[in-house]
Amino acid sequence: MSGFLVMGAAVLVTLVFAAINFKQVKKMRGGNELMEEIALAIREGSNTFLLHELKAMYKVAIFVAVLLGVVVNWYVGVAFIIGAVMSGTAGFVGMKIATYANVRVANTARETKSLGQTLKTAFKGGSVMWLSVGGYSMLGLLIIFVVFGKLMGQMDSDNLTIVSNWIGVNYIPFTMTVAGYALGCSLVALFDRIGGGIYTKAADMGADLVGKTEAKIPEDDPRNPATIADNVGDNVGDVAGLGADLLESYVGAIIASTTLAAYMFYIANAKGTGIISESLVQKLMIFPVLFAAIGLLSCTIGILYLILKKVSNKPHKELNLSVWVSAGITIVVTGVVTYLFFNGESATFENAGFNVGTLSPWIAAVTGIVSGVLIGLVAEYYTSYDFKPTQHIAKTSVQGTALTITTGLSNGMKSVLLPVIILAIAVISSFYFAGIYGVTMAAIGMLSFVATTVSVDTYGPIADNAGGISEMAKLDPAVRKITDKLDSVGNTTAAIGKGFAIGSAALAALSLLASYLYSQVSGAGDVEGFTLLLNIINPLTLAGALVGGAIPFFFSGLLIDSVAKAAGKMVEEVRRQFREFPGILTGDVKPDYNQCISISSEGALKEMTLPAAIAILPPLLGGFIFGAEFVGGLLIGTLLSGIMLALFTANAGGSWDNAKKLVETGGVEGHGKGSETHNSTIIGDTVGDPLKDTVGPSLDILIKIMSVISLIGVSIFQKFNLFELLGLTNLFK
Repeated sequence: MSGFLVMGAAVLVTLVFAAINFKQVKKMRGGNELMEEIALAIREGSNTFLLHELKAMYKVAIFVAVLLGVVVNWYVGVAFIIGAVMSGTAGFVGMKIATYANVRVANTARETKSLGQTLKTAFKGGSVMWLSVGGYSMLGLLIIFVVFGKLMGQMDSDNLTIVSNWIGVNYIPFTMTVAGYALGCSLVALFDRIGGGIYTKAADMGADLVGKTEAKIPEDDPRNPATIADNVGDNVGDVAGLGADLLESYVGAIIASTTLAAYMFYIANAKGTGIISESLVQKLMIFPVLFAAIGLLSCTIGILYLILKKVSNKPHKELNLSVWVSAGITIVVTGVVTYLFFNGESATFENAGFNVGTLSPWIAAVTGIVSGVLIGLVAEYYTSYDFKPTQHIAKTSVQGTALTITTGLSNGMKSVLLPVIILAIAVISSFYFAGIYGVTMAAIGMLSFVATTVSVDTYGPIADNAGGISEMAKLDPAVRKITDKLDSVGNTTAAIGKGFAIGSAALAALSLLASYLYSQVSGAGDVEGFTLLLNIINPLTLAGALVGGAIPFFFSGLLIDSVAKAAGKMVEEVRRQFREFPGILTGDVKPDYNQCISISSEGALKEMTLPAAIAILPPLLGGFIFGAEFVGGLLIGTLLSGIMLALFTANAGGSWDNAKKLVETGGVEGHGKGSETHNSTIIGDTVGDPLKDTVGPSLDILIKIMSVISLIGVSIFQKFNLFELLGLTNLFK
């Protein structure tokens, strides 16, 4: 019961804190009439696109929910809808506050001329995003655990009921239900990331390629027809998309550990490979949620700390300090709670890769926290213009665009190794301390204080919007200087946030894969049905791994092509307006911003369906044709190539972006704004835009949504597949 009380407290505190911050930001002055007019256009464009996206997405969601209800069970379909609603609501609230905070950040810079005060306003706006994400995801989990758990405890369980003093859970339907909840979160994240990513990068590329390189006008110049669409894109892609992405990782990691604990309990006791008390398995199932709830509460302290303290003019230092406070409190408090919670109970499962002691789950989680911080630092090193890799890109750009592209590609490829080594060490360490359950706890540890990291990340798009508003409203150049400084730091924090997202995706997907391998495959009560499915020398497994390794590349190609199509239309539209209305460039004619917004919206909505299908169909088709072994290999191949590709695209794109900003700030002597070197870095940034903001983030979701779908369908794949029906399965044993 204490675990649910902590969950309830986390939900209440975070959502109330988010509401307070939302209200306080909205009450702030929005600036002069022109600033408010520009902000309103951005807000309306963001709302319009998100509503259109939600309409398209929920048609798919209802179809999937009905399908799950018919093929699996009604409670899985209902849980799926709950997950979709929670994720969609969190993203909408976060995007809504971003469209209010942007103009207030610009006005704070205008009125105070203080970098510290402007940072506070941007950070407070950004905090609403993750407080909403954490609160709504925890609220959904609380509903699933309490309502569905109670309901399933009353079902006929065929002697598989876990009876406890807090809930009676028949673990088979319960684990499918929590997986359905995770799938609902995943579907929204997929649409938000793909749709938002295509929208924002089409607008950004169109604005840069014509406005900056051809017309030679500044970024966010009001004469650029694509500038409003560009600012709208920051909100729909970098705010709503990021929130949905990390909510999905957050929920996926919790679901994986809860599911695994339930399966391992049955394996150990039914097959005699170990002994575990009912009270301990109850604790193992609730502990991941308890840990995440404590992390969420710790993050509110870290966020509040930055909001209340006197902030210096060093934004990077202040933002990092907030993260350290959140991480430190999480580690200390969860350590004490873990010791008291398990109270000396332990268990070891022979040949099941599972051992739990009094503090071992906590130690495993701490390895995730440490690895998350280290991956963030690596991302910062490879993408910040304070370090050599990005500086090298900017300097070689003096010699032409080809070298800009070449060095950026090289930087992105080299940046993959260290994060993967860190992840490998985290997997080995966490497994050493708590078996495969420890790996799932490492994923939760990495995500436990992500509320603060996402608040730090989300402030970046808000600051970027603020810079655009200050440019379009022709404010004092000192205002743009402040917002540019925050935006530059935001690019680095965004890279760190992407590093966290990728690292957590890897661990969460690995956790889901472990749950998949130990899932029920032969029906309730059949002990032999609980066995490892994966045999790496099985031709079906090898074939699945090969296909799985190719899917992220095909998926990425579709996304890049989609961005290119929408961006091409945007480029033509901007050129058309400049050509047909010469008065736009002289300031005598107002551009048609709405036409550019329509192009981005239509392009995103039209192009997001096929990539979404690529994430959903392979495990279903593979499972129903070839069976569970093929899907297991499919997951391994997708996980390995997807993580590598995500790291490469995120870091390459981030370094190109900051190399451009280094040139713009005068970091390459004699080659500032308007120079050929600057043009080369703009092209590099344009190439990197769809990589870092569309492909990389979407790959995180690809590997997780495939894992969740596979987990839900594994028992069906094992019994009902074409190879089984044709009697071919035994040929591949």
